[in-house]
Amino acid sequence: MLKNKTLLITGGTGSFGNAVMNKYLNAGLKEIRIFSRDEKKQEDMRIHFNNKILKFYIGDIRDYQSISSAMIGADYVFHAAAFKQVPSCEFYPMQAVKTNIIGAENVLEAAYKNKVSNVVVLSTDKAVYPINSMGLSKAMMEKLMIAKSRVLSSGCVFSAIRYGNVMASRGSVIPLFVSQIKNGNPLTITDPNMTRFMMSLDESVKLVEFAFKRAKPGDIFVQKSSAVTIMTLAKSLLKLFNAKNKIKIIGTRHAEKLYETLLTREELSATKDMGMYFRIPADNRDLNYAQYFTQGDRLTSESKDYHSHNTKRLGEDELIKKLLKIKYIQKELSNNE
Repeated sequence: MLKNKTLLITGGTGSFGNAVMNKYLNAGLKEIRIFSRDEKKQEDMRIHFNNKILKFYIGDIRDYQSISSAMIGADYVFHAAAFKQVPSCEFYPMQAVKTNIIGAENVLEAAYKNKVSNVVVLSTDKAVYPINSMGLSKAMMEKLMIAKSRVLSSGCVFSAIRYGNVMASRGSVIPLFVSQIKNGNPLTITDPNMTRFMMSLDESVKLVEFAFKRAKPGDIFVQKSSAVTIMTLAKSLLKLFNAKNKIKIIGTRHAEKLYETLLTREELSATKDMGMYFRIPADNRDLNYAQYFTQGDRLTSESKDYHSHNTKRLGEDELIKKLLKIKYIQKELSNNE
């Protein structure tokens, strides 16, 4: 599917974009386009990879013309550009709206107008039962994708993937803890009982690949993921780095949940189990609801949410094995010797 094709990645200078580069540079693609608004990160990426199939486009998904121009001749799009930090979105919710909702609208419209054949948008567990601006805006992005898959699906497959915390991604808690360990500072924990789904960058790329190859219009894909408590994560990193830093409980930040949900009970009643992944098909009923008022769905009432408190929970030894596979951790441990 990739040979001699052109792939565009929005927000391509981020952790996900770099992970895609490491995997796809020698996959036979004709061109990989990196679309972002950060010229410094683009320059760093250009120098690091030094590959002629890489093309860089400076622009902003908020600007329809810039994203539409970058998509001319593209075959596939991975949409990763987003506002992701929960506190930032809480203080500046309209910025989350402009990027995560209006920006997504621009990406999907531009893809349709430029006859892109496949678009995968990246979502988050925070979009499920959202309580913060980041999650609300990502939930609306998912709804936009599904709505547009109904009316703009001719020749173009829109789908989404939804995942939890990507381990060691930029701005996540693992680099924060590692920095605190190396500087001799206390590890700041919001709530020791807080749980989060954990997946590696490689797993996030594989999830996008799975959606890319198997999606029908409007599908959302979720990986079956294990979870950890924040306390277990902190203790595991201290053990890995043979460190004795204290742990300081600072309390929950703005609009944070005790646990995150990847699938609602309503979604689970229609979800297809695909081994390592769940597929949530789009609800493609029309607006004629009369027939549904007299028929209930027994499966919905019997289902339970799939969240980070009821999934498999990793202990310290299991988590350490997972951490040791991450290149960032390997590099930091090497520098620590």
